[in-house]
Order: sequence, then C-alpha cells, then structure tokens
Amino acid sequence: MEYPRHLDLNLLRTFLAVYRSGSCTGAAYLLGLSQPTVTTQMRALERQAGRELFERLPRGVAPTAVADQLAARIAVPLDDLAAVAGPDPAAGRPGPVHLAGPAELLCTRVLPALAPLVADGVRLRVATGLTDPLLDELRAGRHDLVISTIRPRGRTLASSPLTDEEFVLVAAPVWAERIGDRPAAELPAALHSVPMVAYAEDLPIARRYWRHVFGRRLSGPAAVTVPDLRGVLAAVAAGAGFTVLPRYLCQEELASGALVALYEPDDPPINTGFLVQRPGAVENPDIARVRDLLLGAGRTW
Repeated sequence: MEYPRHLDLNLLRTFLAVYRSGSCTGAAYLLGLSQPTVTTQMRALERQAGRELFERLPRGVAPTAVADQLAARIAVPLDDLAAVAGPDPAAGRPGPVHLAGPAELLCTRVLPALAPLVADGVRLRVATGLTDPLLDELRAGRHDLVISTIRPRGRTLASSPLTDEEFVLVAAPVWAERIGDRPAAELPAALHSVPMVAYAEDLPIARRYWRHVFGRRLSGPAAVTVPDLRGVLAAVAAGAGFTVLPRYLCQEELASGALVALYEPDDPPINTGFLVQRPGAVENPDIARVRDLLLGAGRTW
C-alpha cells in the first residue's frame, strides 16, 4: 500500500509508540508527551495518510489493517535510527527501571538477585500484581519489564523464559500424620475433610495440581484465601490445613520439617515464568542490565 511521501517523521515515531502500547496514554508516557498532544499528532498523521489508523475503544485503541502494514514498514528503520542516535546526553543519569511481577517471586528471588545492580547505582521502582493486569500496564507503558506467569500472546510484547517453578502439595506435620502415607488414588478423598488454604477463590494453583497429578477436578471451596502465597505458607505452616505451593517458596519449611510434602509425584506440575518487555529500542541502558542479570540468575533458581 502506498503512502504520501510527506509523512512527518515525528508523527511516525508517535504512531509507533501508540501502536506498541495500545493507547495514546501509554504512548504519552513512553514519549514524555501529554496525552492530548499524542491524540492531536495521531489525527494529523491520519489526515496526512488519508486513512484511519486506529479504532478508538473504551480502553485504548485497536490498530486497523492499514496501521499493521505501516508499523511493519517503519518499525525496524525507526528502531535502528533510535539505536544510532543513542540516549539524550542532556537527560543525565538513567531513570529508574520499572519492574513488576508476582509479589512472592519479586521479594524472595528477584530483589535479592538485583541487589548488586542497586549498589552500583541502578534505581528500581517495583510493583506487584496479577499477570494479566500487569501485562496490560506494560502495553500502556507503565512498566519496563514484567515477570509473567504465562507467555504473553500477540506481537506487541517480547518475552524470554525466566525460570520454572515446581508445585508441591503440603501441610503441617499434624495434618500429615492424620492423613498418613497414602497412594495418589486415595489422597483426594482423604483431603476432602481437611481445610484448604488458597491464593484465590477459584483455586488456580490447586486445580491445576489436581488435574495434572490426580487426573480429576478439585471440588470444594477454600477455607482460607490469601492473595499472597507467603500468607498461604504462613497459615499452612501454623496448622490451618493444606495447600499447593511453588517449591522454591517453601523449601526451607520442607527441609526443617515445618511442612510436609503429602505426595511426591514422578511428574510434578511445572509452570514457566517469563520476563516480558515491550519490543523496540531501549533508551535506558539500565533496563538491559536488569533484564540480562535476571535472565542469568533465573537459570540457577
């Protein structure tokens, strides 16, 4: 598809930021502009191109087929140009790196791994939350990197495998003694009368464990829900019932005997975490330092 030869380069940069972030607000954050300025520039570009580039949605925008073609045509040249230009020397030291992910993994593994970079002058701004909202915020430009519990779909985000977490079925010794050493076929029935402690009302981790290990659906509500796996760990270690946890989070309690693994399957459920970043040129060099250190550290977790 042909475009007019007079398309403004600055408008194309703004277009690419809107295209990648999925909103004018996210593009404004990325570019250091006001949201009305971005909106005005997009209208100007659409007038120059003579075509509609985005469909306005209640939350953000959706690219048209014309926008997809334009982005494919200009992304590599603009990214190469940004890489050649380098960071603005007037900007001073790099800004903070905005990192987000699950609170438990951030606090127990990620932040300790990043301590040497902080001592070397890297600044961090850390946020916690659930994966889907964090990925939406990443697209909108609120974060630089997100640790995701799923591989993100679509072309707007770039992801790399970070680490695998193995799930383990655990309880305090008092409950383990009552249940006894049972084969897998008998465990679901034996646990039916034991209080269950979970991360959320829909039991996402426990349901996956039941399906993968026992080959059946998990029935029954949780006795306690805590939206932080460290709280789940604390409650179960105190004798509140049973749960399913990532092994890395409870390995010390398992080693000390504060928790007991109720079953050790040959093929435990595994979930892969991903380090996710918006595609395109990165102006803040500290983002690459954080990313590279985490990808290296993740191989040892």
